[in-house]
Amino acid sequence: MTHSYTLSTLKNIPTKSFTMTALELKEYIEWDVKRVYFLTSGVGDRLTGSHCHLKDEDELFIMVAGSCTIVVDDGSGLTEIELTGPNHAISIPHMVWHHFKNLSDDAVICALSSTNYSSDRSDYCEDYQEFQKLVKC
Repeated sequence: MTHSYTLSTLKNIPTKSFTMTALELKEYIEWDVKRVYFLTSGVGDRLTGSHCHLKDEDELFIMVAGSCTIVVDDGSGLTEIELTGPNHAISIPHMVWHHFKNLSDDAVICALSSTNYSSDRSDYCEDYQEFQKLVKC
């Protein structure tokens, strides 16, 4: 089955002093980056808000350090995918339900977004049952 999200294994280049992970964005996304943000310092149940973007926002999540689980649903059911840094990135287009859980103490996720931030959240669906109705149409 083909999914609308794409999990990628990143190219790590070891040197004598460090490891470099380089991303040529054209290999991972087909849209312009308008915003960058980071998810760090997970506390409590280490669960991020579950949601999908209805039409405007596509995202690329890069697991910079640590590990976590991303839960996704593109209409084919909930799937859990383990991410470890600096090895994985996952592209999440709009209309894919997603959230992160089990963030390790050292987890750093870099998010690239196709939109600028909007506080009205009009592009969000935060009700999983509503999302399921939308993807069945």
